[in-house]
Amino acid sequence: MSNERQPFTEQVTRANRGAGSANAARLPWIVAGVLAASLIAALLLWATAVGKVRALQRVQSQLDEANGSLANALAQNEKDKDQITALQNQLADLQKEKDAVAQSAKGLEDEMRADLESKDVTISKLQGKLTVNILDRVMFDSGEAVLKPAGEAVMRKIAALLAAHPTLKIHVIGHTDNVPIHGRFASNWELSTARALAAVHFLTEKGGVDPRRVGAVGYGEYRPIADNASAEGRARNRRIAITILPDELAGADTLSAATPPAAAVPQPKIDPPPPPPEPPAPESPSNQPPAQN
Repeated sequence: MSNERQPFTEQVTRANRGAGSANAARLPWIVAGVLAASLIAALLLWATAVGKVRALQRVQSQLDEANGSLANALAQNEKDKDQITALQNQLADLQKEKDAVAQSAKGLEDEMRADLESKDVTISKLQGKLTVNILDRVMFDSGEAVLKPAGEAVMRKIAALLAAHPTLKIHVIGHTDNVPIHGRFASNWELSTARALAAVHFLTEKGGVDPRRVGAVGYGEYRPIADNASAEGRARNRRIAITILPDELAGADTLSAATPPAAAVPQPKIDPPPPPPEPPAPESPSNQPPAQN
């Protein structure tokens, strides 16, 4: 029985053998596909890794640049701090100097008020400038520019007071009234300037004041402080003004004094006109102009 042929069994066996042959034939392709897929996956992983490395390198480069910029900013900040500190120290020093000058000027003002102030000598202070106004009757004879003994005494006191304040500058300014002058001076400009120079020469030559501290100018009749219509006003306008100011204000004072407001002061001519002819004799003493300048 066992030797009889089994058709069904033989058919199954042949089928299994055919399937095995087919599977054996497909196996290389399967292996190749798996290898290809693995290669593709490996390539993708490699490309991703390369991209990440490059991105990391860019980030690192940007980080290095940021660190460099930060270091420069910190260095500049330290430099700015040093400059700010230096400027603050300089400002503090200047403030100390300003306070010292202000204290010095205040002390000088008190001294001058105590030693000089009288009905003929007045002391005023405006915009940091201390001014001593001396009426001409103390300083000069009428129409003259030679110091009288009383004027020399006043100037000697001023020089002694200024000796204790060597950083202050002095402007000596001559003024007259508006009465035309007749004599050896061509006009009130020349007279006022000559009187200012007489005071300067005394301060520097006999009073011991450093000439580099002193300047002189004459304004003639063009800086009145009172109405020239009255004898009292004209007397107040005939004066010597000694202006005392810190070094930093000296240039500004000269500039402002050289350019008076046009509405208040007539523009001076470069060449003063010749003196007018002698007026006719007055009909009565009441019409005679005062001769003092």
